[in-house]
Amino acid sequence: MSTVWDLGDPFSSSRRGPGALVGDFDGEAITLVLRYRDVRAAAADYSMFTSDTPFRVPIPSEEAVRQVRQLPIETDPPAHARYRAVVRDVFAKPRQPEFIDAIEQLVVEAVASMADGTEFDVLNDFALPLQSRALTVLLGMPREEAELWAGWGQHVFHGEESLDEGKGSELDAYLRAQFERAQRSPGEDFFSALNSAELEEQPLSMDEKLGFANLAFAGGRDTVINTVSFAMAHLAATPDDRRRIREEPALARSAAEEVVRVVSPLTIIGRTCTHDSRVGDVGVQAGQRAALCWASANRDEQVFDQPLQVDIARRRNAHVGFGAAHHSCLGASHARLLLRSLMSCVAETIDAMQITQLEPHYEEWPAYRRQTGYDRLMLKMTREGTA
Repeated sequence: MSTVWDLGDPFSSSRRGPGALVGDFDGEAITLVLRYRDVRAAAADYSMFTSDTPFRVPIPSEEAVRQVRQLPIETDPPAHARYRAVVRDVFAKPRQPEFIDAIEQLVVEAVASMADGTEFDVLNDFALPLQSRALTVLLGMPREEAELWAGWGQHVFHGEESLDEGKGSELDAYLRAQFERAQRSPGEDFFSALNSAELEEQPLSMDEKLGFANLAFAGGRDTVINTVSFAMAHLAATPDDRRRIREEPALARSAAEEVVRVVSPLTIIGRTCTHDSRVGDVGVQAGQRAALCWASANRDEQVFDQPLQVDIARRRNAHVGFGAAHHSCLGASHARLLLRSLMSCVAETIDAMQITQLEPHYEEWPAYRRQTGYDRLMLKMTREGTA
């Protein structure tokens, strides 16, 4: 069990019973696919569960906060593969030694800056700046841009209670300005790469470029922040796991995977049903939305032994925290690198950690309530060899 994360499974009874759960999401009835094998099968079956529905892959829908289709996530094969190929080189960087070194150095700096025994805000003073700085490395942007991005807060589109049109407009204006800047003065950055990219021997349209950039900035923001925050909280609350990683450095890799499984940073993702069908024992009509419930799949007791425990040495951890099939997360390698670097660094260099305040954040809908992050998480930590 965990003392810092609610490991309760709100989908358990429905997963074991009908295998699906119909929930009300802002007045729209959406059927959640709950069983691990059903989720993976639905993720692969784009002929039945299509993503080719602009603004309606996220739940709730995002028509009110953006004007372009997010790419490549809101497309189906074969177009999806063509769009994905456009940015493949950018998201392959985490396999390069110099990129790994850069991320590891960022993590070392971030951990060291907070390791003086002073209380700090994990979300706003640590996870958000770290995510922003790591994104500058991935996108080939100047490090100072991270301060601007961090100033947008933890959520690009979503405010405390509802969709925030202002944030969406601010991001759109920023992205357009960056494409104009890169057109005037091309470089090695993400925006310059998209300006020069071609799809079927044609330059990308501005909407296509914005679609890629929109997802790059919004897709891995709060998910990474929440996952990093839980990793810090777990290491603070579980000194035995810090010791195990210090003594067995290879455990950092499996620990990072377990953190993603436990957090399941994106609870659900939407698909539109192309024809009448069934999800478990529940009928779904053509044109209705269904949702792949990654969080339920990652607690499926038919797949994971003792799924309500945090096991940093878990073997064969085939979680779907980064999605599945052709729509697996483009940024997964980047997130994995950041997490395992963080867990290694904390285990190797931090002697003492103390949680001083912890307030969980819950995602709440009529159909379920589950922890997805923290409203507040305060820590103190000191480095090895310091008082």
